[in-house]
Amino acid sequence: MELLIKKDCSGIDWQIVADILKLVGMAHYAPEVHAKAFTASHTVVFVYDGDKLVGFGRAISDGTYQAAVYDCAVLPEYQGRKLGGLIMDTVLEGVAGCNVILYAAPGKEGFYRKQGFSRMKTGMARFIKPDIMREKGFIE
Repeated sequence: MELLIKKDCSGIDWQIVADILKLVGMAHYAPEVHAKAFTASHTVVFVYDGDKLVGFGRAISDGTYQAAVYDCAVLPEYQGRKLGGLIMDTVLEGVAGCNVILYAAPGKEGFYRKQGFSRMKTGMARFIKPDIMREKGFIE
């Protein structure tokens, strides 16, 4: 692998971002929606193997004391190679000094525990499509 880490949104093929999110079973939207979300984010990370986008993640933040991580995904054929950890480490460097929250896909909590995250006891969520999020196990 010849990895390249990119920390800006220039030249990103947003269709590939949408395709990867769909492939890994995460929320995905039209390419222009992902472009808007990532461009508006405080910290973005894209990982390439040569010229192939293989993973990414982002954080929204005030840059001072609060941040939330979203859209961390790695192509299935690249999972298990520590790229998820690399993406998370790079995102977390971008929001150093902040409290950081995220919601993990059911079954992926162990990955985030390794990154220093703990389960929240009082977390609450209001989703656009609560029935789907309930069905996927994100909410009661």
